[in-house]
Amino acid sequence: MLIDEMKQRMFAAMKAKNVVEKEILRTAIGEITRTGEDASDEKVLAVLKKMTKSCQDTLELTADDAQQEVIRQEIAILAAFGPKTLSVEEIVAELGVVADQIRAAGNDGQATGVAMKHLKSTGANAGGKDVAVAVKQLRS
Repeated sequence: MLIDEMKQRMFAAMKAKNVVEKEILRTAIGEITRTGEDASDEKVLAVLKKMTKSCQDTLELTADDAQQEVIRQEIAILAAFGPKTLSVEEIVAELGVVADQIRAAGNDGQATGVAMKHLKSTGANAGGKDVAVAVKQLRS
């Protein structure tokens, strides 16, 4: 289970005195287990996704270079446990099947809806901003 892998990695980070990794994993494990429910892989992935999004939002608002580097490290650590997120190029390739529907959509919002629906149906993991960029590429 993912939670067990996270705990092992956190203990290894403690021994290696890797403060950033230890703290982000401790926070994630605490968030996952705070309700007392079983820590299923689905729940772990949902928490990791939420925390990664929060870190990305914080990164955009932070001006300090040192703090940005720490946040980037945290994002990389969390991403190591989740499914791979598609790049913009991979999203464009994945959307090739529905490219005509995306181009035919009335506006970018509707086109993005078509894209997100298709990506969800295939189980692809893609960030909303990357999907928007891919849709604009397909529509231009």
